[in-house]
Amino acid sequence: MKDNKTVLAVMAHPDDVEFLCGGTLALLAKKGYRIHMAHVAAGDCGTLEYDTDDISRIRFEEARRAAAVIGATHHCCGARDGLVMYDKPTLRAVIELVRRVNPFMVFTHSPVCYMVDHEVTSQLARMAAFIAGAPNLHTLITPPAKPTGDVPYLYYADAIDMKDHFGKPILASLYVDITPVIKTKERMVKCHASQRNWLKSHHKMDEYVLTMRRWGTANGQRCGVKFAEGFRQHLGHSYPQDNKLGELLGAISA
Repeated sequence: MKDNKTVLAVMAHPDDVEFLCGGTLALLAKKGYRIHMAHVAAGDCGTLEYDTDDISRIRFEEARRAAAVIGATHHCCGARDGLVMYDKPTLRAVIELVRRVNPFMVFTHSPVCYMVDHEVTSQLARMAAFIAGAPNLHTLITPPAKPTGDVPYLYYADAIDMKDHFGKPILASLYVDITPVIKTKERMVKCHASQRNWLKSHHKMDEYVLTMRRWGTANGQRCGVKFAEGFRQHLGHSYPQDNKLGELLGAISA
């Protein structure tokens, strides 16, 4: 697919994008790429103190501020935490998102992860990337965006804790050195104060940031750098077969 300088990361909840591929997006932004960061669900269950509407507003604003750190555009598809479904309304919303953004590269969750919301989002993003160019697929959203062109590059970020449902490792096949932008990634993660503050209170330490750094260090050790993010490229029929992420950022093959 032609590089139109537009990249979309679509994941389940506010903060998932920042944790899993925030550094890579920061590097692409520094190269002049237009970055779009989206979450399918509102983040309405990520609290013990706010009601649904209040926490949704709080987390929407936190995600918007995190995107602004790298000059990205923020989107929310409006589903609810724990209720991300592979159904017609949700799929249409994600297809409409892909059409409006028209990315040449998409990032999403690992197809296997600890949480079903993540796995369903991965399926939604995969299907939307594939079908967004089909003019006979109507999203029923007014006014509708135009169908896209070619199928974009699709990359899966690491599974949470880099393991499957049975504890077996799920390791990346590509690693991006994010050492130069680790501070930027940390700023993005810290924007999600509603989550960070709860964990600080519960664990008596800044576990939110420490976890992000641990994952980055573990990936870095696998490819010989200080901090890295891991990915696998979708190489199924009709998807681009060349490794554009490697070309752009020098991603290291495992």
